[in-house]
Amino acid sequence: MPQPTSQPQPPGQSRNQGGKVFSRSSYPEYRRILAILRTETVGGALLLAATVIALIWANSPAAEGYFALRDIKVGYEPWHFELSLGRWASDGLLAVFFFLAGLELKREFVAGELRKPARAVVPVAAAVGGVVVPALIYVLFNLGTPGETLRGWAIPTATDIAFALAVLAVINTHLPAALRTFLLTLAVVDDLIAIGIIAFFYSTGLQPLMLLAALVPLALFTFLVQKRIRSWYLLLPLALATWGFVHASGIHATVAGVLLGFAVPVLASGKKGEPAEGLAEHLEHKLRPFSAGFAVPVFAFFSAGVALGGLDGMGAALRDPVALGIVAALVVGKAVGVFGTTFLVTKTTRASLDSSIAWIDLFGLALLAGIGFTVSLLIGELSFDAGSAHNDHAKVAILAGSLISALLAAVVLRARNRRYRQVQADEERDDDGDGVPDVFARA
Repeated sequence: MPQPTSQPQPPGQSRNQGGKVFSRSSYPEYRRILAILRTETVGGALLLAATVIALIWANSPAAEGYFALRDIKVGYEPWHFELSLGRWASDGLLAVFFFLAGLELKREFVAGELRKPARAVVPVAAAVGGVVVPALIYVLFNLGTPGETLRGWAIPTATDIAFALAVLAVINTHLPAALRTFLLTLAVVDDLIAIGIIAFFYSTGLQPLMLLAALVPLALFTFLVQKRIRSWYLLLPLALATWGFVHASGIHATVAGVLLGFAVPVLASGKKGEPAEGLAEHLEHKLRPFSAGFAVPVFAFFSAGVALGGLDGMGAALRDPVALGIVAALVVGKAVGVFGTTFLVTKTTRASLDSSIAWIDLFGLALLAGIGFTVSLLIGELSFDAGSAHNDHAKVAILAGSLISALLAAVVLRARNRRYRQVQADEERDDDGDGVPDVFARA
């Protein structure tokens, strides 16, 4: 956290000037982030496995079976809930993912890294830069092209934290605490921007009455959680009703998950006899394993399967301006947007990096941010009709761009692994035996 200098500051000069960025958070926050990252790392491995299985099946002699499974419709038609399994995965299971995103966003702004402007400014600016620059690059590739290719401008703006963590696990890197915190905070803000994009730019056929109807179960859910009521048989029906009405309103149903997450109180009330674990933390512990271990991998399984068509098919995909724009935006746009914005904000406030990291570390994380998978696939489905050439080419480009970004990030971060091991040893040393590593005790 930037520290005030001992010198009197001129009028109008920011207290951040001359301070530190990417410094360590508190030890409890460090432990919480580690717990989240461990869960997401396991989820990332399952996500990778689901993607590989889908790609192999979709390009095997049994490919018809994969697409037939994805397109099986189940549900109650009179209520307009007869959806394909692929749609249930994107509209239903991903709502759980976005519910957790809502919880994490609220927690960050209330009690986490984003509650203090001095700590929030860099990851927020980096996330914005990592959205704006890729979107502009995609638009440049698709200006003047026929059809509705510009509808895909938001596809390369997302960062997949689970996929990124899986890459870190594969290359066996040991990121310092400050970089882990930055990566998670960047992904949280990135999710917030993605939620806004989906709600405002990818909603069709808005039904105001259904949207108003959604407010009733949402209000009841909010009332119960604010009273710290944890009974699933009360909360779950209200959550499902909110999801159903939002789905019928024309706004993408995952937005319901975010609204429900925002409703949950982050801090414990402090009343005598109440569990020390707050309701948000309780729900996160219950649902994160389901989201990371089942919901997101199942979505990836149904969304990542695309018939590549051999070398000819790959060549056709990568000649499409949609695919070229996505690959360039993920690989170049994300790196330039995240790193460039971070560099500019840091230099304009005359701050300096924490001694545990260097600019090359930030560049490695900026490359890692180019892994845009889960939300990118979702926005791709919202941008182009299922089964269309642009939709298939977008999937190929998301996979290619994410893979290239992962490989480049692996090269940069792996080269710094010896330094990371030294920092990790310092962060684990507890010479006084008080249970808190010395570097956190001195913070």
